[in-house]
Amino acid sequence: MHDHRDLTIGQTEPQTASDPLSAPTTRKNFLKGAAVAGVGASSLGALAPAAAFARGHKKGPTRGDVEILKAAQLAEALAVTTYTNIIGTAPFFKNIPADDQGYLQGALQEEMSHYLLEESLTGKPAAASTFYYPPKMFADAQTTLDILVTLEDAFIAAYLVGVRDFSTADLRVTAARIMGIESDHRTLARVVGPDVASSDGGPIEQITGFQKSAESVDPPNNNGYERTLLLTNIEQAVEALTPFASKEAAAKAGFDTSKAYAFKSFTPKLPNPLGEFHSLKG
Repeated sequence: MHDHRDLTIGQTEPQTASDPLSAPTTRKNFLKGAAVAGVGASSLGALAPAAAFARGHKKGPTRGDVEILKAAQLAEALAVTTYTNIIGTAPFFKNIPADDQGYLQGALQEEMSHYLLEESLTGKPAAASTFYYPPKMFADAQTTLDILVTLEDAFIAAYLVGVRDFSTADLRVTAARIMGIESDHRTLARVVGPDVASSDGGPIEQITGFQKSAESVDPPNNNGYERTLLLTNIEQAVEALTPFASKEAAAKAGFDTSKAYAFKSFTPKLPNPLGEFHSLKG
């Protein structure tokens, strides 16, 4: 893997705007929330086939499709914000091997690409543009990797809901294509653990993900089958992500609400053109 340490990403500033999800939040109105940040039209050029699907497909996305896409969009905005701050602010990042750094930088580009694809289908920004994390999220490597794997676990399960519930084969296959990348991210996050320097609390040999059970990082690819987390509908996935996106829910979950991290959109550059999005049909 190439070393991409020349990528410069600054720490995001706390947003002072009111929390769009601070009012009493239900899973339903959470999905309907809208952030104020937009994405430039120039960054969507490569996603024209998806936009065309949204406008001109024989039936178009159903209401249920759009709800799943909104949830996925929220997840991707959270993922982009998480990887941005790991790369830009986590002390352990500069001390891990170059190939590990390249993985994290590649993951950031991939998550941004997923976000833009989903925004091209929903036609709206994500339901939140500001995120919260547990204490020491970017200061302590163990916390960072535990939460990163927790999020990737949740993303995988959410896309599996899409595989089950999307109304068209094109959308179901697209969900599976994205889910496969999220699975890569989960495994590679576990690869990073043993490479964390002793000065940063490493090597990290166990990581605790969504299921709240510490698991050995040996082997990092420890799933024979992806975990559904027993999610049967997309509202359950949204509920799992709500503490990261709502200040009120974050406080109840014991997260650090003194600092908010803003999602910042950018035009991604995927590592290999062969792996770029071409169309919903594959």
